[in-house]
This record gives sequence, C-alpha cells and structure tokens, in this order.
Amino acid sequence: MKIGVVAVSSRFAKERAEAIQAWFDLKFPTGEVTVAFHPNSFDKSGHFAGDDAARADAFVEFANDPRLDHIWFARGGYGSCRIAEAVIPRLTDVARTKRYIGYSDVGSMLAILYKNGFQVAHGPMASDGVRNDPTGFRSLNWLRKGETEGLEPSLLTDPRPAVAFNLTVLDQLLGTPLEPDLTGHVLMLEDVSEAAYRIDRMMFHLTSQPSIRRVAGIRAGRFTDVTVNEPEFGLTGEQIVQFWCERSGIPWLGLADIAHDRDNKVVPFGPRS
Repeated sequence: MKIGVVAVSSRFAKERAEAIQAWFDLKFPTGEVTVAFHPNSFDKSGHFAGDDAARADAFVEFANDPRLDHIWFARGGYGSCRIAEAVIPRLTDVARTKRYIGYSDVGSMLAILYKNGFQVAHGPMASDGVRNDPTGFRSLNWLRKGETEGLEPSLLTDPRPAVAFNLTVLDQLLGTPLEPDLTGHVLMLEDVSEAAYRIDRMMFHLTSQPSIRRVAGIRAGRFTDVTVNEPEFGLTGEQIVQFWCERSGIPWLGLADIAHDRDNKVVPFGPRS
C-alpha cells in the first residue's frame, strides 16, 4: 500500500517530511506500507505551502494517481478553503476509490469532498504520527483497513451518520459552496487557541443557522489552549457548546474524544458501515 501525503494549507517543511519518512521506515521496515510526498508541498508562498494553483495541482495529481491508495493530509494551518471548490471538477473516478483524512483547517477539504460523495474522516494528520505512535496509527489504520480501533468511542454505539469539524472552520463554511448537508448527522466540534467569548460567539452563529438546526445533535470535543479571558468568562468551551445546544433546541449529546491533541480520535464522515 502506498499513501500520498500532500499539503493543501500552510507551509510544510522538508524536515517534517523527512521525519515522517523515517517513521514509516521504522514502523514498516519490509515496505508493506510506503509513503510519497508531493514535491509541490514544499513550495513557499507567504503563509502557504505554495500558491493556490500549486496546492490545488498537487492535491489533484495525487488524488487522481492510480499508484496511490489513499491521501493523508500533511498538516493544517490555513488555506485549504482557497482551493477546495476548484479541485472538485478535476477529480476522476480514481480519486473516488481513495480515503482522505485530516482535521483542523483541512476541514474545508473534508467538507466539500464529503458533499461530493468521497470517503473522508476527521483524524490525526501525517505530521501527528511522528510525535506519538498511537496517534498516527489511528489514522493510518483507518486509511489502510477502515478499522474501528481508534474511532471516536460514541461511533461504536450510535448508528447515526456523523461528522467532526474544528468549530472555527465549520462556522466559516456555513452558507458557502463548501457546506455539506448535515441533516440527521451527529456533529462533533473542537477547537484550539480560541478565547471563550469567541467560542461563545461562534456557537451563537452556528446554532442560529437553519441548516445546523437539522442535525441529529451535537457533541463537544476538547477546546484546548483556550486563551485568557478578562474577566473570566465562567464557562469552559464544552460548557459553551452545551449552553447553545440547549438555547437553540439542538439535542446535546455529550462529549466527544476529538481535539488538537495526541488523543484525537478518528471520525469517518457519514453512516456507519
């Protein structure tokens, strides 16, 4: 099996790719799983891993390449929303045979891919694996085999379709061509490095949308590295999510084991198979 790693957002360093390659060499010394990095992912254009055209071309090339089995997004940052809509018409039937996994800013890509019938999951990215073996293997095992080990625990008992997003990313996707239909889905939300008042403001906006009020319910992942609020806001990120569910009438389903951390679990989008 050969997995393609591609950067669709912010800068991706060759040193990080070398660390990922070394991780694969160590974990799969006989070569049963190999990795390929798109060279354009190392381009630099200001904040981004190459300009919009270069990132789009890199993703399309790897997605359509029959020699690659699946796509593991390299990292997040910011920038995938700038190319997401443009890549869809260029994808072939070969691209539809692949699985795609990432989280954070890559949620823009996951959203539009899912909207168009592709197999996607919210889960650790390639860069995460070299920091903590179990983290990387959760995503890698889903890519390789579609395994249930490493999935967000509620998925094992709740048969309803599910999705997971970074709150900031999903809030910005609403009303755009990237927004998928989440009617009847369990929606899981997490975020990082946001002040409590910003989490509250985004949840006000999110839960006010008719499209979000059609979800089956919301679970709160972890809200990590919450920035200091003066004065103290008085609610955690998870409590804010619960507050706005109850205020809006959207079913509050409890907590989810997803976050910008090493314990981040995998959430395949859609119905449980």
